Amino acid sequence: MKKVCFFVILVCLNAASFLVAADPQTCPADLGGKCSDSDDWQGEFFPEIPQIKYEGPSSKNPLAYRWYNAEEEILGKKMKDWFRFSVAFWHTFRGTGGDPFGAATKYWPWEDGTNSVSMAKRRMRANFEFLKKLGVDWWCFHDRDIAPDGNTLEESNKNLDEVIELAKELQKGSKIRPLWGTAQLFLHPRYMHGGATSSEVGVYAYAAAQVKKAMEVTHYLGGENYVFWGGREGYQTLLNTDMERELDHMARFFEAAVTYKKKIGFNGTLLIEPKPQEPTKHQYDWDAATAANFLRKYGLINEFKLNIECNHATLSGHTCHHELETARINGLLGNIDANTGDAQTGWDTDQFLTDVGEATMVMMSVIKNGGIAPGGFNFDAKLRRESTDVEDLFIAHISGMDTVARGLRNAAKILEDGRLSELVGKRYSSWNSELGKQIEEGKADFEYLEKKAKEFGEPKVPSAKQELAEMIFQSAM
Repeated sequence: MKKVCFFVILVCLNAASFLVAADPQTCPADLGGKCSDSDDWQGEFFPEIPQIKYEGPSSKNPLAYRWYNAEEEILGKKMKDWFRFSVAFWHTFRGTGGDPFGAATKYWPWEDGTNSVSMAKRRMRANFEFLKKLGVDWWCFHDRDIAPDGNTLEESNKNLDEVIELAKELQKGSKIRPLWGTAQLFLHPRYMHGGATSSEVGVYAYAAAQVKKAMEVTHYLGGENYVFWGGREGYQTLLNTDMERELDHMARFFEAAVTYKKKIGFNGTLLIEPKPQEPTKHQYDWDAATAANFLRKYGLINEFKLNIECNHATLSGHTCHHELETARINGLLGNIDANTGDAQTGWDTDQFLTDVGEATMVMMSVIKNGGIAPGGFNFDAKLRRESTDVEDLFIAHISGMDTVARGLRNAAKILEDGRLSELVGKRYSSWNSELGKQIEEGKADFEYLEKKAKEFGEPKVPSAKQELAEMIFQSAM
C-alpha cells in the first residue's frame, strides 16, 4: 500500500511539474496569431529592449555598458578583441530556473511548452536577436540544446541539420559565428556510465557518432573551436571501475577526434574543459594540471588546449587565477568560461562573474598570454532561479561584460604602473646572478651547488612583501 501511495504521489508531482514548466505563453511579436505553428515566424522577441550601448561609468542605465567600450583600445588592442564575448545558448535559452527542489520558474514569452523542431527554430531566432542587441558576435552550444533529440541517431541528426540551416541563414550579413560547439554526452540515460569512458562499447560508438556530427555542424557554421566537457567521464567508486582502461579509451576517443577534425578541414582549436566532480564523484580531467598531464601522457599535448571555467576552478580547490596560470605556462590556455560560484555552496552554481578583483586577476593572465583568440570569454552562467524577467537576461550579461571589462582596465593600470612587476622582479633578483643563470640553464649539478653553498654561508632571506603586493593590487580597483 505504501509503495502504491508513493507511486501515485510521485506521478502527481511529476505531472504538476510538467504542467508548470509547459505553461504556454504569448509571443510579444506574434501579430498574426501563428506563434505556435509557423516555422517561419519572425518578429521582435525583445521589443522593449534597446540596442545596448556604452554610456560610461557615470551611467545609471541598467541596459547600458558602463565599462565595456567595444572599440576602445587597451594596451594596443580593442576591448572586443581582448574578450570575444560569447553567449551560452543552453543557460540563456534553455535554462528554466528548475533545481532538484523545485520546478521551472522561467516562462519566456516565445516558448510554447514543446521541444519541437519548430520551437527550436524560434529559439534560434531569439538567440540571434539577443546577440545583435548585446553587440556580441559569438555564441556557444551543445547539439541537443539547439535541436531536439530524436528516437534514432538519424532522426536526431536530421533535427539538428534543420536548425543549423536556419542558423546559417541568420548568420548572413553579420559577423555572428559560434565561438565553439560541443556534443551533449551527459543528459541521456545512455550516458549514465559516460561516453568515451563508458563500460559499454555501443555507447562509446554512439558518443563518437554524436561528436562527429557536432563537429561537422560547428565547422559548417564557421565555428572557431570545439569543446569536450566530460561530465560523466569519471567514476562514482573505484570498486567497480577499471580506471586505467577508461583513461586509455578516452585517449583513443580524443585521437579519433583529432583525426576527424583534420579530415574535414576544421581548423578550429579542440578544447578540454576541466572539472573535478559533479555529476560524477571524480571526473578524469579534474583540473588544468591533471588535464595537461593526461594530454602529455597520451601524446596529445599539441592537439588540444583548455577551456578554463572559473566555477570549476573553485570546485577543484583552486582560484580561477591559478587555473589560468597553470594553463598559460603550459601553453594550453585556449578559452575562458566566465562565471563564478558561491563560497557558501558546494556545487556548480554557474553565476555571472561580478567580482571585479577576480576579474582583474583573470585579465592579468589573459594579458600575459597575449589574448586568447581564437578562443574567447563565454558566459557559461545562468540567471538565479528567482530572476524571471526577460530584461534580466540582458542585465546579467551586461553586468558580466562590464565586470570583465573593468578587470581589463584595472590589469592594464597595474601593468602600466609597474610597481607590482617591480616587486616581483626584485623578489627574484638573486636569480639574475651568474649562479642563478647557471641553474636555469641546467649547468649546475649538486656538487657544484654544494661548493657554492659553502662559499655563501647562511643565506639571507628577505621579506616577500605580500601585504605591499596586495596593497598595490587593491589600489587599482
